[in-house]
Amino acid sequence: MLCACSGEQFKLDEPPQSPESLATRDFSASGLSSRTTGDRESKLEDFQVDEAESTLKEALSLNYEEARALLGRLEYQRGNFDAALQVFQGIDISGLTPKMIKAIVERIQYRKPRSKGEIVPPSTMSMHSVSLLVEAILLKAKSLEELARYREAAKECGIILDIVESALPNGIPESIGEDCKLEEMFHKALELLPALWTKAGLLDQAIASYRRVLIRPWNLNPQKLAGVQKELASMLLYSAVEATLPPQLQLWGFASPQSNMEEAILLLLVLMSKVACGEIKRDEEIMDHLTYALSIVGQFELLAEHVEQVLPGIYNRAERWYLLALCYSAAGQNEAALNLLKKVSGCSESKNKPHIPSFLLGAKLCSQDSKHAHEGINFARKVLDLADHQNQHFIGQAHMFLGVCHGNAARISLSDSERVLLHKESLNSLNNAALNRKEDPEVMYSLGLENMLQRNLGAAFENAIVCTEMMAGNSVKGWKLLALVVSAEQRFRDAQTVVEIALDEAGRIDQFELLRLKAILQIAQEQPKQAIETYRILLSLIQAQRDSQAKNPEQARIFNSEVLAERNLELAAWQDLADIYTKIGSWSDAKICVDKAKLMEFHSPRSWHVTGMLFEAQSLHKEALVSFSIALSVEPDYVPSIVATAEVLMKLGTQSFSIARSFLMHALRLDPTNHEAWLNLGLISKMEGSLKQAAEFFQAAHELKLSAPIQSFL
Repeated sequence: MLCACSGEQFKLDEPPQSPESLATRDFSASGLSSRTTGDRESKLEDFQVDEAESTLKEALSLNYEEARALLGRLEYQRGNFDAALQVFQGIDISGLTPKMIKAIVERIQYRKPRSKGEIVPPSTMSMHSVSLLVEAILLKAKSLEELARYREAAKECGIILDIVESALPNGIPESIGEDCKLEEMFHKALELLPALWTKAGLLDQAIASYRRVLIRPWNLNPQKLAGVQKELASMLLYSAVEATLPPQLQLWGFASPQSNMEEAILLLLVLMSKVACGEIKRDEEIMDHLTYALSIVGQFELLAEHVEQVLPGIYNRAERWYLLALCYSAAGQNEAALNLLKKVSGCSESKNKPHIPSFLLGAKLCSQDSKHAHEGINFARKVLDLADHQNQHFIGQAHMFLGVCHGNAARISLSDSERVLLHKESLNSLNNAALNRKEDPEVMYSLGLENMLQRNLGAAFENAIVCTEMMAGNSVKGWKLLALVVSAEQRFRDAQTVVEIALDEAGRIDQFELLRLKAILQIAQEQPKQAIETYRILLSLIQAQRDSQAKNPEQARIFNSEVLAERNLELAAWQDLADIYTKIGSWSDAKICVDKAKLMEFHSPRSWHVTGMLFEAQSLHKEALVSFSIALSVEPDYVPSIVATAEVLMKLGTQSFSIARSFLMHALRLDPTNHEAWLNLGLISKMEGSLKQAAEFFQAAHELKLSAPIQSFL
């Protein structure tokens, strides 16, 4: 039996019909459901509503508010949203709110164990009445939603949460939903409120509503709770609204997240653990959102861990290895990534469909490291062999990586004939790539760089010009390539002009690299003072950036790759400065710079090489040999230290010529274009009386020096 909210009860001679059966009766009196215009029709409708209310009260012993709640439900079910809204607006919810809160509180207290003799105070409102009124508020909000009045709808829906939160500040007990619809209506309101704020365009309010759902235990089933968590994570990731978490909301049981991104990642990690435990159904969107979030913050190793934890059946083995390789390569662990990609091309996958993206990624990673050049050639050839009409877009990229790998293989080849063949194959592949991908600036950059390294400076200049035009406004790689090509032609002033033009378009990291290139060009023009000033500017900018990152460590973690690039540039700047001061005889300044470089990276071969050059400038030959030996112990194929060791041995007397010659020949096997090695071989031949051979060596050194790019910048 429904009770009156006023506190009075009316007894019926006959059992009343349920509200559900009442909803099927037509109390519209041929006019309540119609949408009328004009004063006369409005008065008629009001009269009909009042008449229907009187009928309901007399039949069911309902008070005014409950009768309107049932009539409003009827109109809503019939799709008459204007009429339903008119009915619901007659309910004074603000006046009934204290009674509803009191009824809910007493209901919970009544269900707690009580001692004998304790009297239960009579409730002024039944829980059924509370549920009926809560349903009325919910249907009023839905009616407003249907009428596109989203903000008003959200405010109405929020009233339900206010009532229940006031009555149940610690959440809903499990037993409350046994014999009333309050919990069901409340759960619907919890789901509706964020959606209404989203439709109203108030995303900060939507985020606050999602958090409101998660702040207390509302007895949502695991799947619905997971849906709310996923929707909140999605909104935090993509809404572009930074909704700061209030300090009083400790959602996770420990320190609150400091940003939208951090909160979203925590939510997604919770969902991933639920999926792994079988608490909720598998949802691919969760992994997609987590992949995006962790990629944005640079947490690629953590992402790899979760890719490994994904249950079998979502990805096949090749796809899983490919995704893991992407994660590790993004984290800078190319060796680990290549090991995974080798599995894709291994015997275990020979019976399965080839995974072309894995082969292409393998070729790309191998193209970045000369020691993997031959493996890269194999990866690229597999792509070309497998590509069909559906994979035509892979062919151009495969040719590009094949050309780069051929070029890298040529530079480490010990055979002259093999080197010539590989150089030819490199240019052929890169030209094929240019034909397939005419609008790709990366292909033109690779072709120009290879032409420059092979001393085809005319072709390299044309490639660099085209690359610069393609990359206009998007990247300064083309400008850097053009500056290197021009400098290889010994036009250092023109190269510096190109660099200064590029500086106007450069981002922060590109700007740092261009400043270093400018300083190197000034050194080539024998302008040490100007170069030192340029390095001073570079180091001050890097220091300013570091101070900014110290104030915002979260940003530093997100842009970890940029932080590493800045550190490498700073190290190179100190090494370059030590080299400059050594050449101009300022040994104390050179020592300060090289000590700073060692403080940053003690095991850097170049730092020990510069230390050796400083000792050599002071005629401390034994100390210089020790420093060069340390550099070679760190990196045995470090060509500058091999050549420098030979030069010191030459100064120790003719008895050391044979050893020096072996060092120089080894250097030329590693880098056949090193003009200093050819020059020193000529000097040894001249001192040994082999003038004809010396002339050939000097000629080779002269030609290579004239067309040599700035090696320290490559």
